[in-house]
Amino acid sequence: MKVGIVGASGYSGEVLVKLLLGHPQVTLAAVTSRTHAGKALASVMPAVRGIDRGLKFIDSDPAALAASDLDLFFLALPHGAAATYAKALVAGGKRVIDLSADFRIADLATYRKYYGEHHAPELLPSARFVLPELTAPSWKKDAQLVAAPGCYPTSVLVPLVPPLRAGLVSREHIVVNSYSGVSGAGRKVEEGYLYVERAESTKAYGLVKHRHLGEIEEQLALHTGATTIIQFNPHLAPMRRGIATTITVPAAKGATIEQLYASWNAAYANAAFVQVLPTGETLETAHVVGTNRIDISAVLDPRTGNFILTSTEDNLMKGASGQAVQIMNLWCGFPETAGLV
Repeated sequence: MKVGIVGASGYSGEVLVKLLLGHPQVTLAAVTSRTHAGKALASVMPAVRGIDRGLKFIDSDPAALAASDLDLFFLALPHGAAATYAKALVAGGKRVIDLSADFRIADLATYRKYYGEHHAPELLPSARFVLPELTAPSWKKDAQLVAAPGCYPTSVLVPLVPPLRAGLVSREHIVVNSYSGVSGAGRKVEEGYLYVERAESTKAYGLVKHRHLGEIEEQLALHTGATTIIQFNPHLAPMRRGIATTITVPAAKGATIEQLYASWNAAYANAAFVQVLPTGETLETAHVVGTNRIDISAVLDPRTGNFILTSTEDNLMKGASGQAVQIMNLWCGFPETAGLV
């Protein structure tokens, strides 16, 4: 199967390039970048020298891509830009996996609240949000456009949804603190992301109205059957990759740590990329960087009556490109773990 990447020169795009070049069942046939059009892939990404198959960047023309013989496209673009390409590619009969936020939120009013105008609202009803470990397999039947979840939402939804479904935790007073590596902001030159600004310094940002909040709360409601409001506090950490999330949530009356773990084990018994670690185990981003894995653990604080759920993942793998490849594998009938670790 021939696949292409639109916006291949960003951080997520570069990880996708490496994963797809090594994938046993697809051929990476096109990589696009308006900035690098005409340049050899290996000259822009020296890490793929020797395995680049002579690929060169081509211009990102939606109509030309839609008319190509490729079967599936990954959109590794900023929100707003992705919708324009999705419109052309879907019309051309291509399968599309979007790594941006353009099709993660089903409700148009919610999207506008966090992102502004949508450039292809007519596609929202048919788009499918797919978090493989939580989304029912029926999404594969009629999908043509799939939204891959965001990095923060993945780190929150995977640990929080099962105990919410089981009624083991409260829907109120949920506090989420997340810490992300700087690559989560994308490849850009801004003062706040320079090495001398970020090294040895951590800061909170996007408080009260971070863009991923709309996606998280919409998915919590869809997966658990009721509105769930969270206090989401994202932080920028002085590391290149990784996300660490800590969720403090009141335990339901009589709920035990054994019951919480039972909800996880039932939900993720066959999940290749979810590792349920023993209660009290301290998670580290260093243990998941470079993998498509999300590690989760929890403790019950008898003094406060709160469960403390923790998760770690690589924001560019399980939080972006690795998860997109996992979705492709499921969609196309490949082994779910093909090309991934």
